[in-house]
Amino acid sequence: MTLHEFVHEHNADLGEPFAQVMDVLETFAKTIREKVSRNGLIEESGDSGGTNVYGENVQKLDAYADKTLTDALLACPAIHAVGSEELETPKTSGNGTGVFTLTHDPVDGSSNIDTNLPIGTIFGLYPKADSILQKGNTQVASGYILYGPSMLLFYAVKGSVNGFTFDPERQTFVLSYENVRVGDKKYYAINEGNWELFFDAEKNYLTTVKNSGDFSGRYIGSMVADIHRTLLKGGIFIYPADKKHENGKLRLLYEVAPLSFLMMQAGGDATSGMTNPLELVPAKHDQRVPIALGSAPLIAQYRSFSPKG
Repeated sequence: MTLHEFVHEHNADLGEPFAQVMDVLETFAKTIREKVSRNGLIEESGDSGGTNVYGENVQKLDAYADKTLTDALLACPAIHAVGSEELETPKTSGNGTGVFTLTHDPVDGSSNIDTNLPIGTIFGLYPKADSILQKGNTQVASGYILYGPSMLLFYAVKGSVNGFTFDPERQTFVLSYENVRVGDKKYYAINEGNWELFFDAEKNYLTTVKNSGDFSGRYIGSMVADIHRTLLKGGIFIYPADKKHENGKLRLLYEVAPLSFLMMQAGGDATSGMTNPLELVPAKHDQRVPIALGSAPLIAQYRSFSPKG
C-alpha cells in the first residue's frame, strides 16, 4: 500500500486537507533525496558561509530545503501557517482556507551532510490557531523523513505510528513498518563529549547505566537517525540541559514536540526535566528545552535521577 493510499484509507477522519499536506511532504522528500544522492556534485553541497538568525552555520542544503518546503507548504490550500527552525519568524499563507499549522526542521543533522552520514526532516502538524505557540499535545500528526541507505517516512497520528520506505522504481513511499511499537533493547544515545558540561544528575545516571553492564552506547549525531533507531530497536535518547545550555539545546516546536508525540504514540515516553514536553506551552517559537525520549521503562529510570525525582 502506498503512502497516498494509506492516508486516504486510514486517516479519512482527518479529511482531504491532511492528505494534501502528506502529498506535499512526499514530493519534498523526493526532491531532497535526489539532492542528497548527488551530494558533492551539486551546487547545494557544502557550507553556505553564512549563519542563520541564531548565529549557527548554515549548510547550503539547509537553506535550499527550508525554502523548498516552506514555499510548497504556503502554496498548499490546507496550510494556514508555517514555522521553521531556519526562519526568524513563522509565515502565514494568506489564502484564508488553511486549517493546519506545520512546524519543521528541514535538515536535521546538517553537520553530517558533507560526510555522507544520515540526515532527516522533522515535522509537526497542528490545528489552525491564533498563534503558532501551541502545546505539543494539540498536534494532529508528526513525523520524520530519514535520508539513509533507503529513504523512510514515519508519521504518527493519535494512537498509531506507521513507516514507509521509498521505492525508487515506483517513485513512491510504500508501507513497510505497520503499527510500530518501541523496541525493548537497552541502548543509550547521548553526546558524551559534553561530559564536563553535564550536571550531576546526568553524570550519576550515566555512571549507573555503564556500571549495570546492560546497556550499549549508540550515537549518530542526527536526532532523526538516533530517534529512528530508538523507535525500532529500543533505548533512550538524551539531549540534556548542561552548563553551556542551561535551558537545553533542542527546539521545542521543531524537534522536541514532534518527536515526543511520535514516540508516545508508539508506546514510548518522553520527559523534559520532570515535565511532559507535550504539556509545555512555547514562550517563543525558537524556545529550547532539555529532552529524553525512548522506551517507557528507561524514561522512568532516567526521570528518577532528576534532582526533583
